[in-house]
Amino acid sequence: MTILIVEDQPRVALFVEKALSEQGFEPKRVDTCAGARRALAESPVSAVVLDLGLPDGDGIDLLREWREAGLEFPVLILSARDAITDRIKGLNLGADDYLSKPFSVDELVARVRSLLRRNSGTRATVLTHGTLRLDVVARSVTRSEVRVELTGREFALLELFLRNPGRTLTRTLIAEQIWGAHYGIETNLIDVYVRRLRGKLEEEQKSLIRTVRGTGYVLL
Repeated sequence: MTILIVEDQPRVALFVEKALSEQGFEPKRVDTCAGARRALAESPVSAVVLDLGLPDGDGIDLLREWREAGLEFPVLILSARDAITDRIKGLNLGADDYLSKPFSVDELVARVRSLLRRNSGTRATVLTHGTLRLDVVARSVTRSEVRVELTGREFALLELFLRNPGRTLTRTLIAEQIWGAHYGIETNLIDVYVRRLRGKLEEEQKSLIRTVRGTGYVLL
């Protein structure tokens, strides 16, 4: 499981990275808001450990941005801000837990494990976006209550988009998630599948999936 650590203090970040790695996790460390955005665009994560005071912005704004975009991964705020008002604000904006600095590494690992256990049982099985509805269990898709027939790959690709609305999905991420490949997938193959989805789902004069030139695609 990949855990993204967003922390600008090198010693703290290294401490957290080492602790999570020793417990079998795959930590990925960044030290800015921009770095966090890039990391999430490149590949999905299982959880985030988020500092609030970052060099190029506030972690609270990152958290708000993620939740407004519909990103559901659990977030543990790790911050020197220990006022009750800061805790309440973070939790109200969608943080799943809040741990103040200084902290016990054993407690941090235990809290991350707890968040992952809780999150594993809450993954939505019915996804909607406007008039579009995907039922993961029934393996069915409808648009304006009309059934849409999709192949297995097309279904998986649509589910990936619906779980990440408003987020630019890079071709690398799509290849990893749909084909299980880090490399070797022709980019035009991904483009072909996106075109097929558009043909089956998009209504006249209304775009659903937008191309981000040189990067990938985003569900509007």
